Amino acid sequence: MKILLLSKYGRLGASSRLRSYQYIPYLEKQGILVDNAPLLGDEYLRKLYSAGNRPLMSIAKSYLQRLWNILRFKHYDLLWIEKELFPWMPAIAESCLRKFGVKYVVDYDDAIFHQYDLHPNPLVRMMLQKKIDKVMRHATLVIVGNDYLAKRASQAGARWVEILPTVIDIERYTLSGIRQNNGFYIGWIGTPMTAKYIYQIKDALVRICLEKNAKLLLIGLEKIDIEGVPVQTFPWDEKKEVELIKMFDVGIMPLQDGAWEKGKCGYKLIQYMACSLPVIASPVGANMEIVDHGVNGYLASTETEWLESFRRLQQDKRLRTEMGKAGRAKVEKKYCLQVTAPRFVELLEKVASK
Repeated sequence: MKILLLSKYGRLGASSRLRSYQYIPYLEKQGILVDNAPLLGDEYLRKLYSAGNRPLMSIAKSYLQRLWNILRFKHYDLLWIEKELFPWMPAIAESCLRKFGVKYVVDYDDAIFHQYDLHPNPLVRMMLQKKIDKVMRHATLVIVGNDYLAKRASQAGARWVEILPTVIDIERYTLSGIRQNNGFYIGWIGTPMTAKYIYQIKDALVRICLEKNAKLLLIGLEKIDIEGVPVQTFPWDEKKEVELIKMFDVGIMPLQDGAWEKGKCGYKLIQYMACSLPVIASPVGANMEIVDHGVNGYLASTETEWLESFRRLQQDKRLRTEMGKAGRAKVEKKYCLQVTAPRFVELLEKVASK
């Protein structure tokens, strides 16, 4: 089988790296050849994260290159698309693929449809609010990361929908090393685009840091200022992220309860749990499926719930260890590449045989 992967980003893009790139070595071992043609390279994301720049000329060239790649569809058994072919444009390309009988698989790990149907500009809503529904409807197979996305795909009229969670490669998450922290380290990993959620629990963080010898460790940020909270930041590095996460005593994933957040797939929770860490998360979207409250972590909505969760874990090292073991076991059973990759191959083979 020969597949053209039309990802959105290079390896620096978490969604592309996790939903597609990490599967490629396994696919190739199964005799499936994947040609990768990302829309936007790593340099685009570096500029976006550092200065918020979106270079229009570079984007225009990327769109033209993508058009050229799509026109080569006859050389492949199927196309593997991340989210959409041309962001902020109507689903004309996807409609043409369906019209010419081209098989394509489309993958979603967030509620990208809400960037259109909930956009504050009425013109954008009028032109694009049904775009992703059309992309889903024209696809041979829609793969999604959670139930919320699956429900939208079904409502859109998708012919075939499958759920594959966003997962880690368990072989990268060894359990060597013992945390010997002088204090209580609360950890978070993410991008500058999602750092806003940390402020959702600012008051609880301030109080636990005042009460205890607590510190906030952040991976993926250069700087953040929360008065009253000792903070240490680390740049994200694919080769170092696991060892950095192992420094935490607890991993957190605060979210606001909004439509966009319901589409998130809880990947950072899975990373923490793979490192045998207890977790605390907002009860939003996939978080409620990943976190077994009181078993591998806590679900917390209010400042009081966050603060009490911090206190319990800070005071009881044995509890942290037990919850960490439960989280690791769940990842090994459900949220690792070793479980999902064979299933993904089966799905691709079924698509190619249709």
